[in-house]
Amino acid sequence: MKHIKLVVNNDKIKRGKEEFFIKKELQCILNLYAKMVSNGSWKDYAFSTGSREVSFDVYQRASEKPVIRITKNLKPKYSNEKFFIKDRNGNVLNKSENLNYLISKTSWNKLRLVK
Repeated sequence: MKHIKLVVNNDKIKRGKEEFFIKKELQCILNLYAKMVSNGSWKDYAFSTGSREVSFDVYQRASEKPVIRITKNLKPKYSNEKFFIKDRNGNVLNKSENLNYLISKTSWNKLRLVK
């Protein structure tokens, strides 16, 4: 009876460390966001979280659906499915295992916002 430990909220330990974007990923996304806001393409943003994914949602107007979503898959089945870029309808435009590469290879000027 000397070495008894009480473990509370043990499910937090099992879920893993990554539950959101890490600092470098968020910095990369916000740099892109600042560039696109200065162009006048993007107006607002929001974060969406779920049990399987976290996404950075970009809006043209605050009252609409998100135009583009940069999504981090927390439980990917394959290694190249860690980060996605999805359009308004949820279709995957690009996917990669590296966020910096994904953002740099996507031509943001060619993605036109359809009204």
